Amino acid sequence: MPVIKSKHNEISDALMTTVAERSRAGERPATNPSYNLKFVWLICLVAAMGGLLFGYDWVVIGGAKPFYEAYFGLSGEGQEWLAGWAISSALVGCLGGALLSGMITDKLGRKKILIGAALMFTASAIWTALTEDFNAFILARVLGGVGIGLASNVSPMYIAEISPAHLRGRFVSINQLTIVVGVLAAQLVNLAIYSSHPIETEIATEVIADSWNGQLGWRWMFAAEAIPALLFFVLALVIPESPRWLLKQHKAKQAHAVLEKIGGKQYADFEVQDIQQTLALQAQRDDNKLIDIETLRNPKVLKILGLGMFIAAFQQWCGINVIFNYAQEIFSAAGYDVSGMMFNIVITGVVNLVFTFVAIKTVDRWGRRPLMLFGSAGLMITYAILGACYYFEVKGLVVLLVVLVAIACYAMTLAPITWVLLSEIFPNRIRGAAMSICVSVLWIACFALTVTFKPINAALGAASTFWLYGFICLVGFWVIKVMVPETKGKSLEDIERELVD
Repeated sequence: MPVIKSKHNEISDALMTTVAERSRAGERPATNPSYNLKFVWLICLVAAMGGLLFGYDWVVIGGAKPFYEAYFGLSGEGQEWLAGWAISSALVGCLGGALLSGMITDKLGRKKILIGAALMFTASAIWTALTEDFNAFILARVLGGVGIGLASNVSPMYIAEISPAHLRGRFVSINQLTIVVGVLAAQLVNLAIYSSHPIETEIATEVIADSWNGQLGWRWMFAAEAIPALLFFVLALVIPESPRWLLKQHKAKQAHAVLEKIGGKQYADFEVQDIQQTLALQAQRDDNKLIDIETLRNPKVLKILGLGMFIAAFQQWCGINVIFNYAQEIFSAAGYDVSGMMFNIVITGVVNLVFTFVAIKTVDRWGRRPLMLFGSAGLMITYAILGACYYFEVKGLVVLLVVLVAIACYAMTLAPITWVLLSEIFPNRIRGAAMSICVSVLWIACFALTVTFKPINAALGAASTFWLYGFICLVGFWVIKVMVPETKGKSLEDIERELVD
């Protein structure tokens, strides 16, 4: 992508200096303007619907797993690899979507990518529900994964770029909230569909394949996603484009109009000048070279990019997603049957939702760094206890309670705050490319976590597996304590000046 030259940003040196000094001194004008919070809430909620569909598509397969596996004959001996491929195939699409996003987001804008993701979610839901062939099932899941990869990259980025600085953590956390709502919605839909024709038998019996759920129920679980996906598509057509992306495209008038609707004329005037300043100064540093590659070679940018990649990978390798992806195995090992497993999965979703509200309430009060440290330490301790439960063969309610504590800890810390940090720490002009790299790392880490859980569990046993995840959380705690900056209450431009300039 060609560099944005300073001639396109006709800001005088005096004005640029004044804006920078005022911003550094914390004297941003209109600190408490009459924000149109209804408008901000509306567009952020629409963008965050990408997160809702991300959560639904990600988790629906866990509840449908016993039934589509029976339908496609994946539950027999020797079918472990195909069964693992079925549940992890969407992750290949997630990686592809994240990489694709990096190539096209800064060119096409945030809004068009959200619209495209909505179409992919819709097509994937319908295709998965109608398929009779396992290979077609995999392709449909990969298509849905591409939608997840796009939405997981662009939704938090768009929200961060359009939110007022002092509320940005809260608004970006909405994306995680909608992910959790999507997760819970999938769990409730799965339970409701299963409960319409319950199976009074143990997991993985031949009865499942011939049951209504084994033939049709799992299809309705996937098909239900098409309703919110179509709604997302319609609403994404009417939200505005990101003002920061508009300014990168030299569309100052359109960007000013969006910012003025958010916070008034004075707010818009200052933000346009401040954003243009960072773009112009970065253009001068790049010396008219290609933006993304050259800027990413900056040692300070590389350091921040490396930190972002670690945070993204750690959010997955903290281990919590094995509980969502392999709930069947975890609760079966704890002594629960099919009905108990489906009910327990819903309980995990409720806890996940409740504690995401805690994150939204605290992210702009406590800050990002304290929450990340609390989450790392909390999961480390919880995994130590969970491993002990498996080691001493403790089953039933105790295991469920420990799992719920782990999910609560994750939901209020690492789950939402990772997305907040990734949407904040990168310079304006490379945010799309940097986010794409980090989200790609996140999905690679997620794929690795998913496909290695069963082999690791088989080799080490459940106790040692969770102790291993606890050790990873200890490493994450140390890195966060040493390297992660605090970003609460700062504008994206202020953060860029502190970390990169």
